[in-house]
Amino acid sequence: MSDVASALALLKRGTQEILLEEELVKKLESGRKLRIKAGFDPTAPDLHLGHSVLLTKMRQFQDLGHEIVFLIGDFTGRIGDPSGKNVTRKPLTQEAVKANAQTYKEQVFKILDPEKTEVRFNSEWFTAMSAADMIELAGQSTVARMLERDDFEKRYKSGQSISLHEFLYPLVQGYDSVALKADIELGGTDQKFNLLMGREIQKHFDLEPQVVITLPLLEGLDGVQKMSKSLGNYVGVDESPGSIFNKLVSMPDSLIWRYFELLSLKSNEEIEALKRDVEQGANPRDIKMLLARELIGRYHGEDAAANAHRSAGNQLAEGELPEDLPEVEVDFEGVAQAPIAAVLNRSELTRNSAQAKDMLGNERVRVDGEVVERDHMLDTGKSYVIQAGKKRYARVTLK
Repeated sequence: MSDVASALALLKRGTQEILLEEELVKKLESGRKLRIKAGFDPTAPDLHLGHSVLLTKMRQFQDLGHEIVFLIGDFTGRIGDPSGKNVTRKPLTQEAVKANAQTYKEQVFKILDPEKTEVRFNSEWFTAMSAADMIELAGQSTVARMLERDDFEKRYKSGQSISLHEFLYPLVQGYDSVALKADIELGGTDQKFNLLMGREIQKHFDLEPQVVITLPLLEGLDGVQKMSKSLGNYVGVDESPGSIFNKLVSMPDSLIWRYFELLSLKSNEEIEALKRDVEQGANPRDIKMLLARELIGRYHGEDAAANAHRSAGNQLAEGELPEDLPEVEVDFEGVAQAPIAAVLNRSELTRNSAQAKDMLGNERVRVDGEVVERDHMLDTGKSYVIQAGKKRYARVTLK
């Protein structure tokens, strides 16, 4: 039961709604591998971090051992999802759908494990569906039910046209859950109507209804409006490591935990530990650097993550040292130990004693890679690698 509780806590992180949570608990307690479905209409192949929120939650399910179905809506994409639209959407051509679908696959496997991901196209079952089958499917809802949907209701009341094929979209998306035998479907908050329709369609076909999990829209780097390329507040999945690093390290501190919640694959316990670090005085910039390196590692590899600060125009990260360290000797004749503040001052790693004490108080001094405090003592007759901040460093021998 503790494993289920732990898994549930991770899966609930950052979610908007779980419908119904008690059903999710039962499915997790069953011990079987659950089938997790999320559908993507291939209409915007250039992904940013806002798009990756859903993929990150899928990866969490994947890491817990469940089956992930990445559904590319090549059939529904040709209808056009009416969610959040105040006019009828222009359907995509088959050529555009295929081109976008390929780009999608290339980008999503930077987050999902391709060896453990089932990729499906809903044209598999819909191109084989007869007119009679579609009529049966259309009979599973009413015009009144469709008009309960916010965007349809607004368009109807304002006299804007609603094409009949738009009413089909929630139904065919719901049927996807039948074809895939989905236990859980993930989607954005704007997809709630479509996701719940999947539950109703599954019941009609005598299947256990799926649990619906909705995830919120991610705020952009301005911390106010949703992430969007048109607003310029986005971080692209395919952006260079240096660009991703600079953008994330420069974001407002108020976004740190929101981004960790929705984008990081760290455990809840790891994130809580980072929060405690900040409460105890850790520099928020260092925490943002951790997130930047995690995401860059995911999208570009670990080497790129380790060197992202250089790509961003920085010479050295805090705690990083060059290969050609300056050698310094400091004379402390007649004493067995020397205070670190005096060592910093005499080795000219700081301008004066006041600066040495200030840097020590702000945890910006490292000896052999470890942060040291003001009362730290060094043994004479030994050599130490000492770094004061980002730009001053040396191998110091105490004589």
